[in-house]
Amino acid sequence: MFKTIGRVWNKFIEWYENIPRNWRNAYFFICLWYLINYTVSAFFEWKLFKAYDYDIFWNTLYLYEILCLAILLIFLWSKILFQFRVFVQVSGHFFGLLVFTLVMQSLFYYFDYYLDGYDQFEDWQEYMIDLLSWDAMRFYDQYIIVAGVFYLLKYFETIQKKEHEQSELIIKNKEMQLSLLKSQINPHFLFNTLNSISTLIHSSKQKARQVITQLSDVFRYALDSYGGMTVKLESELEFIDNYIRIQQVRFGERLKFEKDIADSCLTIDLPPMILQPLVENAVKYGIAPKDDGGTIVLTIRPYKQGIFFEVRDNGLGINAKKVLDSSSSGVGLDNTSKRLKSYFGSEVDLLIKSSEDGFIVSFLIPAQFKKTKKISAEVYEAIE
Repeated sequence: MFKTIGRVWNKFIEWYENIPRNWRNAYFFICLWYLINYTVSAFFEWKLFKAYDYDIFWNTLYLYEILCLAILLIFLWSKILFQFRVFVQVSGHFFGLLVFTLVMQSLFYYFDYYLDGYDQFEDWQEYMIDLLSWDAMRFYDQYIIVAGVFYLLKYFETIQKKEHEQSELIIKNKEMQLSLLKSQINPHFLFNTLNSISTLIHSSKQKARQVITQLSDVFRYALDSYGGMTVKLESELEFIDNYIRIQQVRFGERLKFEKDIADSCLTIDLPPMILQPLVENAVKYGIAPKDDGGTIVLTIRPYKQGIFFEVRDNGLGINAKKVLDSSSSGVGLDNTSKRLKSYFGSEVDLLIKSSEDGFIVSFLIPAQFKKTKKISAEVYEAIE
């Protein structure tokens, strides 16, 4: 027997926990309101009319318990009607109001008159007719209030559902945009690398094989990072090293690469393949066209509440052609800027500077993804 009671109790708890909290709170607040209402009414009726009859409190308790059950039934009835058209809902609630009023009036008759000896049908009929006057409004109000609370909660649920769907749509659109941006960057990098391999095959098969081996590492990183939102800076630097080695096979001593990386920055998270377009831009438009080549310097170090990134080369600078042409590396720079904004906020952007001494691309991201200001020429001078 106790096991059966335990199973029933567990089923009840499971059913209760599946009810949304706002519905539970609404039910309890309505019951609390009518508890206060019934208690006050019973007190004044006892005080004014039945000073020595304490049964009125027991009768009020019974009526209150029945009302709480009726409130639950009204919620369930409203939920059933909510599935149909407005006309059906209105008709159903009109029917529910009549049934509720008839039942509650009959119960009040039972406790107020029937128990006192007025047990004839004529007595019940007279009592019911009397309640069809203004007194019946208290029963109408009870049903209308409960049904009104139901539709009010449904209204707010609909608003929350729409907001949730809009938020999910925004997130999905953002993810699709990021995937599109990455898909634009990856083929751009691979196309240039395959061109390098194609050139090396005719001049040095050994170097071509070396580039292919290094390219496999680049492929592995690109595929592994494509599904993730962020990677550690340490992994991103390994990828950049592989990319540079591939280019150094092609350019030889003409291409030098230096790093100035603070150890404290190696564990920070950032979007994968975010630095490669900047380095590629320096190689292709700064160093490659220059007869004696040059050096690319990658700098990453803390600055105030953020992390400062810079890719600098001493290549052609403003003398380079098509540096920001949309048909060339401008696509990579523009997508890098968009990806930075998507991950770190609209205030994070690239600062691009070109001069006779070379080309510089830099940006500042917030530490721990805190909002930071767009890097300006003044900040750049301070870092320098």
